[in-house]
Amino acid sequence: MNFLNLKTFYEKYKFHLLVWSLYIVYEVFILGLVTNRFRQPAAYLLVYIVNISTFYIYGFFFKKALTTQTKSLKILKIVTLITLVISGYAVSTFLLIILFEKIGLLTKSSIGFLDREFILSCVYRCILYIGYSTGYVYIIKSFQDQKRLEALERQNLVTQIEKQALENDLVQSQNDYLRSQINPHFLFNTLNFIYNDARKKAPMAADAIMNLSEMMRYALKRPEASEMVPLSEEIEQIEHLINLHKLRTANTINLELEVTGDMFGLRFPPLILLTLVENMFKHGNVSHSTQPALIKITYQQDKLHISTINMINDNKGKQTASHHVGIDNIGKRLSSFYGNDYVFSYYKDPLNRYITEISVTALNPLAKLNR
Repeated sequence: MNFLNLKTFYEKYKFHLLVWSLYIVYEVFILGLVTNRFRQPAAYLLVYIVNISTFYIYGFFFKKALTTQTKSLKILKIVTLITLVISGYAVSTFLLIILFEKIGLLTKSSIGFLDREFILSCVYRCILYIGYSTGYVYIIKSFQDQKRLEALERQNLVTQIEKQALENDLVQSQNDYLRSQINPHFLFNTLNFIYNDARKKAPMAADAIMNLSEMMRYALKRPEASEMVPLSEEIEQIEHLINLHKLRTANTINLELEVTGDMFGLRFPPLILLTLVENMFKHGNVSHSTQPALIKITYQQDKLHISTINMINDNKGKQTASHHVGIDNIGKRLSSFYGNDYVFSYYKDPLNRYITEISVTALNPLAKLNR
């Protein structure tokens, strides 16, 4: 057990032992050979017992003094510590000299405790090892601070990765949820119309099948959680949706689509436009004879503006909760893509029209990088 303790001690402090060994060899032998002055072995033993003890004792309390928050109190502690260590150095050296002389390790001398040369020698040697210890403490503290900084940076990196993963999961869930908002009743009604009408009006059925197949193909695309799609593709899907409703209602829909500006290369979060237009058909009156519904998409001076206007359906309260779920979901998805660089509003005007407006400044997400 003692051997294991000794081995553990050696493994822990072998660097210290190496440095002290080299330092002692330098001071004792090299300087001794240069100056041709060698002392009694017990004198070296006494000196290095006191010096090494001073090094570690001062370092231990100096490290604690550095943790003091108040600057003035910290200085006071360090000054007091230096004074006590110098005093302790002189007293312990004098007492060890007396002890070694009594047990015969040193020859008796006439050195007195208040001897000027003895005091100056103690002060010099003590300050020297205080300096060594101070440098050692700051070096160790620097390494420890560096390790803490690296650990903090690694933790921040892990936190950022986890946060990004959560955001990606959230956006993916929102995308999946938004896809689920497509009204299944509309799909089944359209398919039923195509089936019944195909026997009578093949051209119309063919148009309906084409529009519906394009929409289904687009809806089945699953972009990455943070991926945008070309805005021109979204506009195409709106046109397909409008055409399908016109076919279903024998072209009684009074709805206009206005697109202004160069949309080439412009990217936008998927299915937001489709949700807005589908809400117009589900909850609005798009067949009003004098008040046409309007979808307006404008891109000018690096700003994208989207608005929808439609008369409110007279059947008040029908599917209102579902309507607001879709609207709220649009707001959350815009926020996840654009942060604070967008404005999304929806309201009812005095003409009983429901209006939605989206304005986005063309920063990084909207920059035409893929031209």
